[in-house]
Amino acid sequence: MTEDIRALEFVDGSLRLIDQRLLPMHLEYLEARSEEDVFQAIRTMVVRGAPAIGGAAAYGAYFALCEAEGNADSFKARCTHLMSARPTAVNLEWSVRRMMRKAEETGYDKDALLREADLIVREDVEMNHRLSEIALSLIRHGDTILTHCNAGALATCGWGTALGVIRTAWDAGLDIKVYADETRPRLQGARLTAWELTEAGIPVTLIPDSAAATLIREGKIDLIVLGADRITANGDVANKLGTFPLSIVAKEYGVPFYSAAPTSTIDFSMKEGKDIPIEERDPDEVRMIDGVQIAPRDVPVFNPSFDVTPHQNITGIITEKGIIRPPFDRNIERIREGETL
Repeated sequence: MTEDIRALEFVDGSLRLIDQRLLPMHLEYLEARSEEDVFQAIRTMVVRGAPAIGGAAAYGAYFALCEAEGNADSFKARCTHLMSARPTAVNLEWSVRRMMRKAEETGYDKDALLREADLIVREDVEMNHRLSEIALSLIRHGDTILTHCNAGALATCGWGTALGVIRTAWDAGLDIKVYADETRPRLQGARLTAWELTEAGIPVTLIPDSAAATLIREGKIDLIVLGADRITANGDVANKLGTFPLSIVAKEYGVPFYSAAPTSTIDFSMKEGKDIPIEERDPDEVRMIDGVQIAPRDVPVFNPSFDVTPHQNITGIITEKGIIRPPFDRNIERIREGETL
């Protein structure tokens, strides 16, 4: 995937979003022009991935200020609504609260808020490039990497986290190969990760989620790298459903297991993973595929969108401030205090 393709871009007063529900068959864009448009785009997964949600929400907050017409209470109410779009990814609340603080500091200046949204997007791209460069020390020539869900340019404001790591290694001349889990039920690995890597010319093999354990046991995986939607102060990681069981198998067979995320994904205020709100989505995401029923219409469904991987199962967390290793709580605190690891 070329760098000029962006999950989101602010152009001529509107937020242009790739409609990720339609990939890889159709590359189409949705134009968001209001706080409600952004809210719906996040809620319905037109835009998804924690950093990309944060970037989109920043512009949603800008729209909220424009619509509030200088009324601080109206602006805050719209921002509160925006933050309720999805519960798990911390970047949503982090971004909107940052925009709310900037609005107060600047006397609710719309131009200043738009500049802040632009800055949030630029910072995310820079952080992704930096953490990807840091991760080069973890990858050897000829490694085979497993990834789950989609943590590429589509899930961020540009470049990607886990896929940014993979793309940087490939650009550095390392002869790597990638296995991508399909990631049921919305198939982000099949639809998005496989597409991004194919577009970039990086060798990728798509597998059913349940095949990953066999590959790990057979010694065919050298490294697992995936993203994160929220990281707590003790190093627990919320990520796409299926991450936790992968971490168990990886630990059993001694395969390094890394989460790649910018520090904006760390929730310093949340002590541990059991406190993370886990979103449950529409049962029809499991009962149906692209509108085709594949299960009894009324069968009960448990459809959490995320799970939590305990820090004990994680080798390290790759950030733009360095690789966080055990003891996670102590080293995450060092990052909170402004240190670089």
